[in-house]
Amino acid sequence: MGRRGALGVAHIAALLFGLTGIFGVLITTSVEMITLGRAAFAVLGLWLLLLWQGRSIKWQFTLKEWGILLLSGIFLTIHWLTFFIAVKIGGVAVATLGFATFPAFITLIDYLLFKEQVTLREWWLLLLTTIGLILVTPSFSFASDGTIGLLWGILSGFAFALLVVTNKRGTEGIDAVQIALWQNGIVVLLLLPFTFMQFQEMTLLNGFYLALLGIFCTGVSHYLLVKSLAVLEARIAGMIIALEPVYAILAAWWLFGSQPTLAMLAGATLIIGAIFLVSQKKN
Repeated sequence: MGRRGALGVAHIAALLFGLTGIFGVLITTSVEMITLGRAAFAVLGLWLLLLWQGRSIKWQFTLKEWGILLLSGIFLTIHWLTFFIAVKIGGVAVATLGFATFPAFITLIDYLLFKEQVTLREWWLLLLTTIGLILVTPSFSFASDGTIGLLWGILSGFAFALLVVTNKRGTEGIDAVQIALWQNGIVVLLLLPFTFMQFQEMTLLNGFYLALLGIFCTGVSHYLLVKSLAVLEARIAGMIIALEPVYAILAAWWLFGSQPTLAMLAGATLIIGAIFLVSQKKN
């Protein structure tokens, strides 16, 4: 695959990531069932990918690796649950922009927990992200669904940042597909006891949407991202994936007529611009 093809693949991955919030609106079941279904279909898709590659599921891990996989699976569960709550309460745009704060949280976690040096560029990320969130917030009131939805979206971004840091520092040497499969499997195991009685309420349409969400917006999107990274620099792929909120807002606008306000567009520009700023190669 050439560079142009890799860029196209990365954009498709970003689009699929952005459609996650759309399915959060379309699927009418509980957020627990949405998260369980997404993870279950992702496991199925990743298992089929392993079969296609002539590989099998890995079961032999060290005790430390099992601990890391369990911890990252918990973070992934929290991330998805809070994201879909944000979608249900505040809408696709608010939830996605709240989640888009995760690069700022990664910077803070590395600085506070691991004492990593934070560059001036990264401090700008924190500042612009904060200003962007202020603009995105519909009103500073806990009686506002937009504000509550944004807070859930920010919590989702924080949980995802913890997931990224855990993966970066604890899963070195483990195949990425195996990591994704086990993390999604842990999500299923964690939520199954709480959703078992809800299976009888599942409709065929919700099941179809969950299949699309789990296979395409989770399994295929992650596979395409990894595929693009074989050609693209990580910073380039990261900047393309940072466009996820743009795709999500445009899709919600087109499908549901959820027209963003000027303040929301300005806030989105600052948040996404901050991610682009940090992703740029240093002079």
